[in-house]
Amino acid sequence: MKKKVSWLFITAFITVVAISIAFFIDKVTVTASNSALLDQGWHANFSTPLKKDALGSNDLYIADRNGKQVTADVTLGNAGNTLYVKGLVPGSYTLHVKKNAFKGRVLKSLPMDKVKFTVHETIESVASAKELKAYFERANKMQQSDQTVTMEMEDATSSNSAKSESAKSSGSDHSTTNNQVEGVDEADSVKTDGNYIYSVMGNNKVTITDIRDPKKIQKTSEIKMEEEFYPSQLFLHGDTLIVLGEKYEPYNNEESTSEARTSRPMNGMTTVRMYTVKNPKTPKLIREIGAEGYLNGARKTGNMLYFVTNVQPNFWIMNEIDGDTLRPHVYDSIEGPDSELIDYKDISILPGAMEPTYSVISAIDLSSPAEGKVVTKGYLGASEQLYMSEKNLYLAATIYETNTSISNKMSWNPGTANSELFKFTLNKTNVTFQNSATLKGHLLNQFSMDEHNGYFRVVTTEGNMWDDKKPSKNHLFILDENLNTTGSVEGLAKGERIYSARFIGDKAYMVTFRETDPLFVIDVADPTAPKVLGELKIPGFSNYLHPLDENHLIGFGYETVAEKNPQGGEPLILTMGMKVSLFDVTDFNNPKETDTEIIGGRGTYSPVQYDHKALFQHKERNLYGFPVSVYDEIGKDHNIDFQSSGALVYEITPEHGIVLKGDLLKAKSRGEQYGDWEREIQRMLYSKDILYTVSMKEIKNYSLDTYAPIGNLQID
Repeated sequence: MKKKVSWLFITAFITVVAISIAFFIDKVTVTASNSALLDQGWHANFSTPLKKDALGSNDLYIADRNGKQVTADVTLGNAGNTLYVKGLVPGSYTLHVKKNAFKGRVLKSLPMDKVKFTVHETIESVASAKELKAYFERANKMQQSDQTVTMEMEDATSSNSAKSESAKSSGSDHSTTNNQVEGVDEADSVKTDGNYIYSVMGNNKVTITDIRDPKKIQKTSEIKMEEEFYPSQLFLHGDTLIVLGEKYEPYNNEESTSEARTSRPMNGMTTVRMYTVKNPKTPKLIREIGAEGYLNGARKTGNMLYFVTNVQPNFWIMNEIDGDTLRPHVYDSIEGPDSELIDYKDISILPGAMEPTYSVISAIDLSSPAEGKVVTKGYLGASEQLYMSEKNLYLAATIYETNTSISNKMSWNPGTANSELFKFTLNKTNVTFQNSATLKGHLLNQFSMDEHNGYFRVVTTEGNMWDDKKPSKNHLFILDENLNTTGSVEGLAKGERIYSARFIGDKAYMVTFRETDPLFVIDVADPTAPKVLGELKIPGFSNYLHPLDENHLIGFGYETVAEKNPQGGEPLILTMGMKVSLFDVTDFNNPKETDTEIIGGRGTYSPVQYDHKALFQHKERNLYGFPVSVYDEIGKDHNIDFQSSGALVYEITPEHGIVLKGDLLKAKSRGEQYGDWEREIQRMLYSKDILYTVSMKEIKNYSLDTYAPIGNLQID
């Protein structure tokens, strides 16, 4: 009995020690940029909350470059974890933070209790290699410690517990890309002018196919690329074929140090190649333009092409950071055969930027493709999502902010994911940074953003849907031309996340999901007072929304079923077959799902569910189609079995709903366990009355009246 008691005592002791350690904070960290814009102010995020009464005291104050305390508009947010500073004139400042400024914490020492930052009237160019080196050295320290400043804590536990629009049909006789914004073309793997199909399908070449005679489609020519160049997307601009891809080449030895050449022997560049296809039989390369980094996105409007790349130099493997060689490389064949480092005057630091990453924006004048002006600028700061209207370019990046006072070696917290928005105005090759904003939550994709009548609308998800203590929630924000928030709807669908969104005029549509699919209809006509008009809850979810007309939406996603959880608790949600939904939003307060089509079973998928450009549409015939691979469930263990692959075409109208018109599926062969990926359809398009399907290996065509096959062409 005594032995049992002793073990109970030891167990209790270990438990108490573990709890004490769990609530012990061994450091306080702060994340902050070293620059800010005058009209937006500066902010810093602390892992431990600050006291409100510390503001303006000797424990927390701001001093100018001469050490004199200055008056500023200083406030707290995020439960005291975020410090906001406004009302300062342009200049250099230092935030002083002492141990008594924090809630319930005693600091042993403050080796870095000063955070320096600069307020600018507008973003300024990087002046020199020294300034660029300082930026990357700071970023390097942040990557090593995950934070800018570390303040060590006492080794004793505290007595206080821590608080824990789709492009409109132009009446053309051939397909166009399914673009988000009217007048803004998006790059795609297949383009057509109605007479020829231009395709790039991952086989390191561009194929040009003559479709003028549907009964005798034939390969006209192909552009074979060298091993170092990987083409992926295309534009057509009159008689010019624009090929975008990734190219790897050695750095210019004359400009790079031996150390840089050793650590970064190959330079990955997003490259734009322009070919004249006035005679498609003999395409000729007329120009090549490149910007270092992987492609974020590309858009074409009028005679202008814009593309954005992301570059993260490998500075962390250098023994000594060299600011001069950490500039991005750019290339233009009419300037010479070698790439060059971008000029310092063309590099700026975005407000709030703390990442060792460039967003590089290139603008190309296509009015004369062979000799048009090209301007490339590099902005220090990350970007992930891209949205572009005819006049403005918006980049969005996820930023992680520590928002908990518990930050020790025994428990890891990734922090809160928020979003940084950057707006650039477009005037031909003049791309000018205008403003930035920080929003709660992170964006899903480009359809989370929209510009309308001078206002910018955004939807975000804040938090983690599986965090029961602090469940996720979803927001809609409306910002003016200066990216100041004018109105918002916050806290929608707690415990769920956004799966799709679409803005159409004065309405916003948003699908969230966890167990059911709520479709929210939000009135955004008044930028100062958006409001939820209606909500529809149905099984499944839509991960792409497409406007049918101003009163109807098509949703592409999945059907789901709920099963009893053998472990207890919430039911298990299983994804089943692909689901196409027709939504009637004529009565905004009472949206309805008027028709559905379930395709296949568990495992069925289509590219349209993650790539809107895979949607085929023929507005005049009310036709909508997509490639699909069909699977079904066998047995009781949720095993899946391949059934067929190909494409489906539906006529979708408010009057008759979703009606299957063309079944282009090919059943599996005996023993076939999955589809032939080289022959799986990637894109569908039409020219006149003929439907074409394009895969890596072949192009097939069918009658749009009967869907009877006409012929096929082996293109590889």
